Amino acid sequence: MVQVPACTKPDGSTAQASFEQFNWAFETGGAACTIRTVENMTGIRIDHHLIVDFTGFKNMVDAVGGVDVCVAAPIHDTEAHLDLPAGPQTLDGEQALGYVRARYSIGDGSDTQRMQRQQEFLASLVKKVRSNDVLFNPVKLYPVLSAATSSLTADPGLDSLSELAELARSIQKTPTGAIRFLTLPREPYAADHNRDQLQQPAADQLFTTLRDDLPVTVTDEAAGSSTATPSADPSTSPGASTGTGTGTSPSETPSTSTSTTAGAGTPTPAPTYTGTTADRDICGKVQ
Repeated sequence: MVQVPACTKPDGSTAQASFEQFNWAFETGGAACTIRTVENMTGIRIDHHLIVDFTGFKNMVDAVGGVDVCVAAPIHDTEAHLDLPAGPQTLDGEQALGYVRARYSIGDGSDTQRMQRQQEFLASLVKKVRSNDVLFNPVKLYPVLSAATSSLTADPGLDSLSELAELARSIQKTPTGAIRFLTLPREPYAADHNRDQLQQPAADQLFTTLRDDLPVTVTDEAAGSSTATPSADPSTSPGASTGTGTGTSPSETPSTSTSTTAGAGTPTPAPTYTGTTADRDICGKVQ
């Protein structure tokens, strides 16, 4: 549940500001309304955006030769057209789409758990792209970008192959361990426990950390591991690229770890968020 500002609808009319579910912003006012909602909520400016539809997602996965995942138990989901055995495997585009969209056949059926699975998939995708030299090989890179642009909506700063290629190359400069996916601290919405609300002050602490370009530590509780950027000094570290989702359960309230910023003589406490990194072992969660 978030405060959505007044937004312009596709038909030109105006939707009044309201307190709604986050996805209402995109449904009502598209990318512009979603960006304004995020900026108002976090105090972080969104410079660019990309919207990839289902076809583009499948094409990009196929363009990199599939993405590796690890399935804890066999999946048989007729609605998602997905039939997978347990264990490590490489998914093609059609399988990958079913995997990230499946809900009721995997885990507890919650949107929160599906988001975590999507984050893990994206981490594996980043790792795959980095590992087979796609980003520095035009013969491999441009088919991926072409697959994206065929089904992609972008702002004027990212609406050409050359601009997307430059963005992709900038990712190459960031260590995979510094590319993090995490879920925002949340708790049941007081008026309706079928909905979630941000957990404060933990959420604002995260937004402040991101605005100040400081290290963000994520941990996979099941695997018992955590990762933090070694330095917050942009002159000595490429920094972290962090993707955020909208859910950690109340039991996943950020815990306190230790982080040392560049130039500091003593460690300072830093929260730890549930999430994953692009260098993780894909089977790390399988017991």
